[in-house]
Amino acid sequence: MRLTMRPAGRNQVVSTFPRRSVVLSFMTNRDQPVFSLKGVTKSFGGHIAINDISLSIGDGETVVLIGPSGCGKSTLLRSFNGLILPDCGVVRFDGEIVSAETSESMRRRMGYVIQDGGLFPHLTAYENVALMARHCGRGANEIRDRVGALSELTRLEVGTLDRYPVEMSGGQRQRVSLMRALMLDPEVLLLDEPLGSLDPLIRADLQSDLKRIFDSLKKTLVLVTHDMSEAVFFADRIVLMREGRIVQADEPINLLRRPAEPFVTKFVQAQRQAVDVMRGLEA
Repeated sequence: MRLTMRPAGRNQVVSTFPRRSVVLSFMTNRDQPVFSLKGVTKSFGGHIAINDISLSIGDGETVVLIGPSGCGKSTLLRSFNGLILPDCGVVRFDGEIVSAETSESMRRRMGYVIQDGGLFPHLTAYENVALMARHCGRGANEIRDRVGALSELTRLEVGTLDRYPVEMSGGQRQRVSLMRALMLDPEVLLLDEPLGSLDPLIRADLQSDLKRIFDSLKKTLVLVTHDMSEAVFFADRIVLMREGRIVQADEPINLLRRPAEPFVTKFVQAQRQAVDVMRGLEA
């Protein structure tokens, strides 16, 4: 079936594409992990942010990085796309070393979402979403069609594409930021506390929508959060960090059933809602 559009506002697009027919992702067959880290260490001014990290992430896996403030989870996430390069150790993406020479081209294969969206304030929502596609030379019709399909996928309200970030709610900004991250159909999504600045009701609604989107796209996802219930909700595997090191990388239920050390139990029990969710998995 064809994707049809009707104009509404200076850049707004309304999609009449049937929801079931939208195809926004593809799966790849890899014999190797999407990400592979070995002995990765990074320091800032004498402070060790991440220390001797080794980790592999498989194709289509959703991995959540969690831990106390300052444990190194955001630094670790930024090492995946080369925004931070390690002092020692190796980060590989699809088998290739992430370096100063390779990271720029690799980032075009990764979507990146940060807290509160990180949208450019002088651009409308449409212009923010289309920015990288225009930079890469995509045609206007292709961009318009892609933005329309992503608007439908993220359930962005009609009229929002024509607004500037200051005119949007926090939830709308995060939906637009996700659209921007998905614009080039990346193989990987990296999300750094994407819901951290939202109030609880908006956060709960957006969590459900993000879960639906992630499940439909089947992309490799790495997400940073400080909220264990959120980690359990999204993750195939949780990586719990402390003082720059990985304490336990495991399925969510195993942090409750088979904690690697007492800190794991202490961290989980500090967030009682997560315990209730985990016990629901046992039922």
